[in-house]
Amino acid sequence: MRVLCIGAHSDDIEIGCGGTMLHWLASSRALCVTWVVLSAQGQRADEARRSAAHWLRRAEDCEVVTGSFVDGRLPAQYDAAKDFFESLKSRVQPDIIFTHSLADRHQDHRLAGELTWNTWRDHLVLEYEIAKYEGDLGHPNVFVALPAATIRRKVTQLQKHFGTQRSKDWFSDDTFLGLARLRGVESRSPSGYAEAFHARKLVVAMP
Repeated sequence: MRVLCIGAHSDDIEIGCGGTMLHWLASSRALCVTWVVLSAQGQRADEARRSAAHWLRRAEDCEVVTGSFVDGRLPAQYDAAKDFFESLKSRVQPDIIFTHSLADRHQDHRLAGELTWNTWRDHLVLEYEIAKYEGDLGHPNVFVALPAATIRRKVTQLQKHFGTQRSKDWFSDDTFLGLARLRGVESRSPSGYAEAFHARKLVVAMP
């Protein structure tokens, strides 16, 4: 299965769908993963690469793609961002895509989600969620139940790899565990934990 993960910043993929990726990669299924970080410069680029190397070490095949877009100003770089996505389209034909929610209030996140939909129009796209000051968490309709050990591993690796973010009050174990616990309640996860996504279009192919 070919998976494309898109994040505006160096920790977005891990926060949004990191548990799901860890769980899938630990299973027997073979995954070919393309891991894309749009804004990765300096120390944050180093963090992105180290984290991706850890997360993807069990992948059948993987490619890590980093961009150099300025953090917080992605909409002002629209033409370059559009070209970046078009270049990805020419070399990646995924079975499933993880990206930012179209309803995300962070401008970089939102545009990344929009460009994902503009670029891959007939693919399964799952939009992940990231807790933030703006309080834009919605009502997801896809849930991936995860073992408690997987969620704990996700949180441990977030703290290990993203030292530049530890000073932020929202970047805490409680935040990540709390959201996973809430989604676990909503989905009746056997472990009590889950990650959640928005699926805006599903195509069912009948035999």
